[in-house]
Amino acid sequence: MRGGRNPAGAAGSKAAPAQAWIVAAGACGLAAAALFAQAASAQTKTIGSVHVQGKVWMIHGAASNIAVQIGNDGILVVDTGGSETADEVLAAIRELSPDKPIRWIVNTQAHSDHTGGNETISQAGETVNGNPAAIVAHENVLARMSGEDRPPTEWPLNTFFESSRDFYFNGEAVFLYHVPSAHTDGDIMVYFRGSDVLVTGDIFVTTHFPVVDLEYGGGIDGFVDGLNFALDVTVPAFQQEGGTYVIPGHGRISDEADVVSYRDMAFFVRQRVRHFIEEGMSLAEVQAVKPALDYEPRYSDEELPWTSEMFVESVYRSLAPEGSR
Repeated sequence: MRGGRNPAGAAGSKAAPAQAWIVAAGACGLAAAALFAQAASAQTKTIGSVHVQGKVWMIHGAASNIAVQIGNDGILVVDTGGSETADEVLAAIRELSPDKPIRWIVNTQAHSDHTGGNETISQAGETVNGNPAAIVAHENVLARMSGEDRPPTEWPLNTFFESSRDFYFNGEAVFLYHVPSAHTDGDIMVYFRGSDVLVTGDIFVTTHFPVVDLEYGGGIDGFVDGLNFALDVTVPAFQQEGGTYVIPGHGRISDEADVVSYRDMAFFVRQRVRHFIEEGMSLAEVQAVKPALDYEPRYSDEELPWTSEMFVESVYRSLAPEGSR
C-alpha cells in the first residue's frame, strides 16, 4: 500500500419507534450511531446481492451495505455488516464466488453495524501467507475498537494514518481516502478505479439525515468536505445519470446526482444552523425553527432512531463555541 494526497481539502420485527431510542440515548449515554446500529440489526431483512458494475457487487440486508470485489487475485470485502448476519453474509459471498479466497477486508469506520462480521469473514479468508484475511482501516478505527469490549479478532491490524492509501488488486487500482471528522474520526471511502465504483460508508446514505457522531470525533464540516470529495471522484455518464456508481452505507445504489442532493441538504442545514448560532440562538430555539424541515419528507423515517431534531442538535453542537454547547 502507498500513501497519497489529502482527499478532503483543507478543511420479522421492526426497529423501536424513534422516541424510544431518543429516551434510551439520554438514559444510557450511548452514541446515537451505536443506537442506530442496534436498530438496524434488530430489523429482519433478507440478505441479497446485486452486481453494481465491473468487478464489484453489493450485499444488502446486513445492517449496512457491503461491497465485494471479485477477480483473479481473490475477494476484497468492504465492511462486514452486523455480527447477527455474519454467517449469512459469508454465504452470500460464497454464492458470488465459491472458490476464490477472501484476501482483504476494508472497514470504512468502527461502528458495529459495519464491522460486526469482521471475525467471521476474516477467519473464513486467507492471505497469501496463510493467515486470516487482513482487515484494513484508518488507525482511528483500531483505536476505537480496541478501546471497547470487542475481541482482537475483529480489530483491523493493518492500519494507516496518512490521508490516503492505494494498492492494486484484481486488475485495478483501489484507493482508500480518509475523511477527517465526518461521520466519525476514522471514516474512509473506497474507490475501485477500473470498475468505477465508490464506497462511501456512512458519509453518504440514502435513508436518513447524516449521523454526526460527536462522541466518535465526527463533525458537520468534515461531513460536507467528504461529500464534496465524493463529487470530485464521481463522474456521470449522460444527463447526470449513471457513470460512477456509489454504494452508500445504507440504502440503494446511487450516482453523482444522488450525492449532490445529499451534499446540498447537509450544506444548507449547516449554513442555517451556523447563521442562527451567530444570531445568539440557543439549541432549543434553533430546533424550534426546524432548519431541516424542507428535507424531512425525504430523509426522516419514524422507524429509525436518527431524527431531524437529533441531526440538527449534532450540527449545532458541532458548530457552537465550546462554552455555548
